[in-house]
Amino acid sequence: QVQLVESGGGLVQAGGSLKLSCAASGRTFSSYAVGWFRQAPGKERKFVGSISRGGATTDYADSVEGRFTISRDNAKNTVYLQMNSLQTDDTAVYYCAAREGLKSSLSPMYRYWGQGTQVTVSS
Repeated sequence: QVQLVESGGGLVQAGGSLKLSCAASGRTFSSYAVGWFRQAPGKERKFVGSISRGGATTDYADSVEGRFTISRDNAKNTVYLQMNSLQTDDTAVYYCAAREGLKSSLSPMYRYWGQGTQVTVSS
């Protein structure tokens, strides 16, 4: 089992940047693919992006492609979500999730979830 804790959320102005961290427990973090998801008020949880176990490949939702970057440092048991050019509709609770095997854009594929961190983008 792996435990995940997100951090780094906060309030930023539109056009600004924010970097989220997802810290994982355990010594086998490199065996887990990690996805980022977000849930805006009154809306369903949606895929943001994902990264493979070794960090070699990433996938992004069309809505964030070119603005967000996912990276990982397995030695530090941490995955990052760098968010640039933030827009007001990026406002949401952001979650990281982990699964053994391949990365996925589908929430049900992920076994382990963090508690979420709030990102608010003001205009």
